[in-house]
Amino acid sequence: MVKLTINGTEHQVEAEDDMPLLWAIRDLVGLTGTKFGCGVAQCGACTVHLDGVAVRSCQTFIGDVGEAKITTIEGISGKVAETLQTVWADLDVPQCGYCQSGQLMSASELLTSNPKPTDEDIDAAMAGNLCRCATYHRIRAGIHEAAKRLEA
Repeated sequence: MVKLTINGTEHQVEAEDDMPLLWAIRDLVGLTGTKFGCGVAQCGACTVHLDGVAVRSCQTFIGDVGEAKITTIEGISGKVAETLQTVWADLDVPQCGYCQSGQLMSASELLTSNPKPTDEDIDAAMAGNLCRCATYHRIRAGIHEAAKRLEA
């Protein structure tokens, strides 16, 4: 039995320590906003926060989480998250939307740590998040717009 704190709620999951966090979140806890993309931490669709740091849940094992607080797309909150979600809708950032939970989780960590990112900062922070629809220019524009709105 492993204890995981996800979105502020404690969950006891019956699983081996080497189970990827992604499967615990989706299959055992039932939060399906975090997506499976590649399984090898290359696409970013499975991005969640561990104590505020973006990690790939497909390659993070539940036995390695310890006491860290896990935040998924369902639990992301606060001014940065809300601004990003509003901007994403206002600018029609997503196309198919499959990767967007991971994109938002990475963008949220970026704007929390760097409220005025340059294009280079955005590209570096978002490099691990792939978008098969290639909406990278809209994602970058969305992050810049969110930064402007947060500054106001």
